[in-house]
Amino acid sequence: MLPVVALVGRPNVGKSTLFNRLVGRRIALVDDTPGVTRDRREGKAKLGPLLFRAIDTAGFEESGEQTLSGRMRAQTEAAIEDADAVLFLIDARAGIIPDDRAFADVLRRAGKPVVLVANKAESKKGLEGAYEAYELGFGEPVAVSAEHNEGMADLYEALKEALPSDSADSEISESTKIANEDRESPDHPIRVAVVGRPNAGKSTLINRLLGEDRLVTGPEAGITRDSIAVDFEYRNRKFVLHDTAGLRRRARVQDKLEKLSVADALNAIRFAEVVVLLLDATHPFEEQDLRIADLVLREGRALVIGMNKRDLVADKEVVPKKLREEADHWLPQAKGVPIFAISGQTGEGLDRIMEAVVSMYEAWNTRVPTSALNRWLDDVTAAHTPPALAGRVIKIRYVTQPKSRPPTFILFGTRTSALPDDYRRYLVNSLRETFDLPGVPIRLHFREAENPFARKE
Repeated sequence: MLPVVALVGRPNVGKSTLFNRLVGRRIALVDDTPGVTRDRREGKAKLGPLLFRAIDTAGFEESGEQTLSGRMRAQTEAAIEDADAVLFLIDARAGIIPDDRAFADVLRRAGKPVVLVANKAESKKGLEGAYEAYELGFGEPVAVSAEHNEGMADLYEALKEALPSDSADSEISESTKIANEDRESPDHPIRVAVVGRPNAGKSTLINRLLGEDRLVTGPEAGITRDSIAVDFEYRNRKFVLHDTAGLRRRARVQDKLEKLSVADALNAIRFAEVVVLLLDATHPFEEQDLRIADLVLREGRALVIGMNKRDLVADKEVVPKKLREEADHWLPQAKGVPIFAISGQTGEGLDRIMEAVVSMYEAWNTRVPTSALNRWLDDVTAAHTPPALAGRVIKIRYVTQPKSRPPTFILFGTRTSALPDDYRRYLVNSLRETFDLPGVPIRLHFREAENPFARKE
C-alpha cells in the first residue's frame, strides 16, 4: 500500500503547484489568488523512484469552526491525521510570518514526521528566506522551486528519510500495480461526475454516499472549485466520484478563477462514463439545467438525473410519473433518462441513484449483434418506409454497430443523407425501445453506396 504524504501550509505558498509537479500533470487549480484550494485532492505521486499518495490541502487559517475557513481547516487537519508524513510548505520569499508559527505548533501536536519545504527559493531573496525557517524547529529546510522544478533531488532525500522504512522496498511492486490499474479491466471503477448549478447539493450528496464529511459543504454557493475525485464502493462495485464546481451561464462567468473551475468541471464530464445531474427541487428544470443535460448528451456520456433537496419541498408527494413526463418533455433527445427525487441531506433515494448509475453504465456499453440489428431494420422500415426524395426512393439496406460507449450505429443505403430529421428521430427512438437503451445517447451515422456509373463519361 502506498504511503500517504500531505502537503500543508498557509494560503498561497505553492502547495497546489508542488502537488501538480509530484503527480506529473496539472490536476489542481493554480492561481495567484490565495485560498484557491478548498477540498482535499489526492493523487498518485512520484518523486524519483519514490512512490506515494499525495494530498493537496487548503491553506491553513485561524478562524471559527462554523466559518468556511474553519471547515476548510478541518479538512486539512483530517489530511494530516491520515498522512504518514507531512510536507510543510512556507513561502521563502516572504519569510516566516505568524501563521507559519501557528501551523508549526499544530504539526508538532500531530506528532507526524515533517519535512519543512521552503518553496519559491529560486532567487537570492528566496534563499535568504529559507534560512529563517530554521526557527520553526523542524530541522534543515529543503529549498525548492515547484514552479521551476528546482530542488527535487533534495526533497526526495528528505522525504525518503521521513517516510516509513518499508516504503522504498515497495516502490517497484507499487509501480507495477499502478501501471496495471491504469489499464481498463472488466472490474475497473465506474467514473461518475456529479454536476449541476451552484448550490445544487453536489458535495452534500457525495458526503452522504461516503458516510463522512470528505468535501467542504455549506450554505454558500460556489464552495467547490476543483473537480475532486473520491474513491467509493457500493455493493461490491467500485466507483470514482468526481465532485465539480457549479456551472452557471457563460455570460455570468466573469472571474478568472471561476472560469478555471468551470473548465475543470467540463473536463470531468468529458472523462466521466456516467454523469449525475443534480437539479434543485425548489427550482427544477431551469434553462441552465437543460443546457448542462444537453452538453452531457452531446459529449456522449450516460446521464442520470437527481431531483435533489426533496426535503425542502412543501409537497413531498412527488409523483414519479410526473417527474418522468417532465424529463421526457424537456429532454426529448434522452427519452427515458432515469430521474429520481432524492435528498443528499437525509440520504433519501440515494440507493436508487446508484442502481441507476450501474444500469446506465451497462446500457452505455451495450453491443447489439449485427443479425439482431438487421432484423430490427427490416421491421422498422416495413412499419414506416423512408420518405421519397423528389420521387426517388431512399433505401436503407444494412446496419451495423462499430462501437459502444455510447452505442454508435452505421446505416448503409442509397441517398441516406437526405433522410429528414423526424425519420432519424424515429429510428433512434425505435432503437431505444427495441434494445432497452432508455436515456442513453445514441449516435447514428449514414453511409451511401458508391454509384458505379459516377466516374463514367
